[in-house]
Amino acid sequence: MREIENLRKKIDAIDRQILALINERAGLARDIGKLKRENNLFFYNPEREREILEKIAGLNRGPFPAEAVKSIYREIISASRALEEKLRVAYLGPVATFSHLAAKKHFGSGAELLPADDIKAVFDSVEKGNASYGVVPIENSNEGVVGYNLDMFMDYDLKVSAEIMLEVSHNLLSRSGKREKVKKIYSHPQPFAQCREWLKKNMPGVSLFETSSTTRAAEIASKDPEAAAIASEAAAEIYGLKFIAGKIEDRRRNYTRFLVIGSDIAPRTGRDKTSIMFSLKDKPGALYGTLAPFKKTGINLTKIESRPSKRKAWEYIFFVDLAGHTEDKQVRKALESVREDCLYLKILGSYPMVDYDKGA
Repeated sequence: MREIENLRKKIDAIDRQILALINERAGLARDIGKLKRENNLFFYNPEREREILEKIAGLNRGPFPAEAVKSIYREIISASRALEEKLRVAYLGPVATFSHLAAKKHFGSGAELLPADDIKAVFDSVEKGNASYGVVPIENSNEGVVGYNLDMFMDYDLKVSAEIMLEVSHNLLSRSGKREKVKKIYSHPQPFAQCREWLKKNMPGVSLFETSSTTRAAEIASKDPEAAAIASEAAAEIYGLKFIAGKIEDRRRNYTRFLVIGSDIAPRTGRDKTSIMFSLKDKPGALYGTLAPFKKTGINLTKIESRPSKRKAWEYIFFVDLAGHTEDKQVRKALESVREDCLYLKILGSYPMVDYDKGA
């Protein structure tokens, strides 16, 4: 017992050192915030935060797990950022949706997270200045683009400041946790699509009902003994639901990509992605001619999607992600050439590229 007490005293001494250093770090962050205000600089710098997390993980020699170290530092960064300026972040609510989990993962507990009723409300909140940033799901690694969310960029003059990659796992939850009692299942359309084969095989004949969010589905299931919800583990905890089955998505490594929207373009890092949207003149070879400058300048296009403009029949808007930043000479040159062949071209933002395997 004496040996345990001695070890605990050493831990207490280390805790005092850690606390003193954290507060010293916080003081420096507050000084940086003051300088940012004086020089009218942006408070949020996603690349700087990513660099800190990667550097800390690289320095870690254990036995503390690298991901745990990054999680701790993410909260330290979030709390330090709040000393510079409190960020208000809108997301598709309510609490415990995957959008909420993505926002919390990226911005930490130091940010004020504001649930919105729908995606349009997220954009409205940022545009009107009620939130500094918004977090919106844009595509899933298995089901592709969330078209409606992409369409919002046609109507709002907001910029993409960062991207978040969240590994998503779906669970079938109910009050009893017993599969045989389930007569109906509630969830958002995206989880239904991502769990289609599992539901067909394991819950044949059970009626499916779409909801505005997975958390709303969990709330409904918490009040109905015959209902189940496809939702997150966090939603199960909030609404006191039991697991019927976990990880029911049809494919493992199921990622959802979220975009952080705001009013500013992130600074160049050397490893960036740029998102643009454009419409074309109606003539033969228009799309080929528009994309040719990217090939000529050696720029990799990582994504291209088309959506009806909804302004004129058979007129389409193209959304493109490309490797590079608008400050890069080659990107700037390519975009100048592309603009000549477009009815209009809108740069949605340049931001740090996320490593698919590491997330954000």
